[in-house]
Amino acid sequence: MSERVNVEKKSPAPGTAPGTPGTAHPAGQPAADEKPVADGTRIAAAKAEAVLPALGPMGMLRWAWTQLTSMRTALFLLLMLAVAAVPGSLFPQRPANPSTVTQYIKDHPDYGKLLDTLQLYDVYSSAWFSAIYILLFISLIGCVVPRAIAHYKAMRSQPPRTPARLSRLPEYGTLVIPADAGIPASQAITEAAGALKKRGYRVDVRDRDGARPSLGAERGFLREVGNLVFHTSLIGVLVSVAVGGLFGYSGQRILVEGDTFVNTLVGYDQFTPGTNFQSSQLQPYSVQLDKFQITFDRESQGKFGQPIDFKADVTTKESPDAPARKEVLKVNDPLTLGGTSMYLTGNGYAPIVTIRDGAGNVAMQGPVVAKLQGDNYYSSVVIKVPDAKPEQLAFAGFFLPTAFVTEEGVSFSGDPELINPQLTLNSYFGDLGLDDGAPQNVFELDVEKLTPLNARNLDAGGITLAPGASYTLPDGKGSISFDGVKRYVGVDIHHNPGQLYALIFALLAVAGLVTSLYVNRRRVWVRTGTHEDGRTMVEYGLLARGEDHRLAGEAARIRGVLSEEWDLREADPGPAAGTGSGTDSQSAPSGMADNDRADADEPGANIEQVAQDHPATDFIPSSAGSPESKKDS
Repeated sequence: MSERVNVEKKSPAPGTAPGTPGTAHPAGQPAADEKPVADGTRIAAAKAEAVLPALGPMGMLRWAWTQLTSMRTALFLLLMLAVAAVPGSLFPQRPANPSTVTQYIKDHPDYGKLLDTLQLYDVYSSAWFSAIYILLFISLIGCVVPRAIAHYKAMRSQPPRTPARLSRLPEYGTLVIPADAGIPASQAITEAAGALKKRGYRVDVRDRDGARPSLGAERGFLREVGNLVFHTSLIGVLVSVAVGGLFGYSGQRILVEGDTFVNTLVGYDQFTPGTNFQSSQLQPYSVQLDKFQITFDRESQGKFGQPIDFKADVTTKESPDAPARKEVLKVNDPLTLGGTSMYLTGNGYAPIVTIRDGAGNVAMQGPVVAKLQGDNYYSSVVIKVPDAKPEQLAFAGFFLPTAFVTEEGVSFSGDPELINPQLTLNSYFGDLGLDDGAPQNVFELDVEKLTPLNARNLDAGGITLAPGASYTLPDGKGSISFDGVKRYVGVDIHHNPGQLYALIFALLAVAGLVTSLYVNRRRVWVRTGTHEDGRTMVEYGLLARGEDHRLAGEAARIRGVLSEEWDLREADPGPAAGTGSGTDSQSAPSGMADNDRADADEPGANIEQVAQDHPATDFIPSSAGSPESKKDS
């Protein structure tokens, strides 16, 4: 554009005279009425007139696919997935505890329903969380597949061509084979190829019978293979986790000695299904708790009375018609039944009580699970009797395996064994709120709408029972008897069909990551030539793909291998200059006397003359940041 402007200034338009508008004037002599035009105005006008080509539907799809499959997008989606999982820990989740979600909405009527509309109570199965998850899948697959194809093509292609000047590579050296060795350039390049193949290089010899044969060698393809295995394994882990979340389930059950658990929906105390769970997935196996044994520490002073071993003797059946088997369930030693794993997670005592109502009928009979609250198996007890007539009954108190009473009249448990069991309760009557179908916690009792019968602050006092004792409630409301004590265990049952695959892919990801970190991608070039006096001149150079702090050591080892191949160790002047290693090396002409630069000298120049002008060195390193080095990388 500037040339066009100059032409317009210097070439007057036809029919115009100097000094008139539109006529070019000598430098420094512009016309009085001429207004200069800025180049920026012309550029802006040109841009305004330019018409950009339209991408079109296919172009937009290609652009969107390129953006989605970039590593930057994959990392951003991974961050979004982590952020999207945060509400799952802030708000109660419906699959885990529906009653808690219902109560949360009642307690927060202003925004509780809004959160439900946004699916914040079903985070991990919500539409927006699933969208991020699926996009992350697509992005990772779009990143890995093209890289795998490109790496496959790179493994089948020949090593890169030999650079014109090997001396400009990060690691460079020369060797000289004496004339009396009888090794021509073609033989030297063949033997160098064999030596590099023994070191695991993929070698390609070029111009073997020419005056200056060369070879290109490459190794370290496992580095990219490790990268691909790592990223592919991440996809496998995500798929395995998704399969577990879709088709897995988990549940909890408390088993008292003598009770039997059957793997059906009604057999669980609490059940958390997967998104696509079907009840037909449950295999109807059964587990009966025969006896639970605890071993307490009775020797050490600091941990006296602490439990040191748990063992549950159970009887299992894979199906209703299968034979029964005796097995042992221990901590960190789960049972495997019907594709599920059963873990021992808790234990305690269950007092056996019999409660009669005002009419003398048995309203409840059996063990009541006591919830651990303190040391030495101090446990809380809640008993709800909705079938009592004419008024529903309830009891709340605590159970002590070995009861002691202080001078102030406070009871506590002095030992975890059943030495002096005691059941201390308060009694209530009224509407328990169970008839309306609202779920309640079996270990908690809401006494606001109940009328107390027995308590310490009442005339009737509290209820204190030893095994075999009974107590008659005031006002003819009934009676309660303490019949004995059993032990109970809490078990967790998990079914995760993707768990094994997640472990396998996780191990593969670690193996791929370690491989990518410790394997280096390297390239080696060797060129040979024959000097006028019959010596065979050899030069070699190394280049790393990426960071490789061990490249200098590899260069020293290659130099040692080549020197041993041609038996050049007898002329050992000491460590090679510039290598920093003590590898034996042969004295060789300067890098200025290599085959490339010998040919690049003025006509008539020879390698000996160049060697006289420059002292001999064994190894001449060059800058790794040179343009040639960057281009080869």
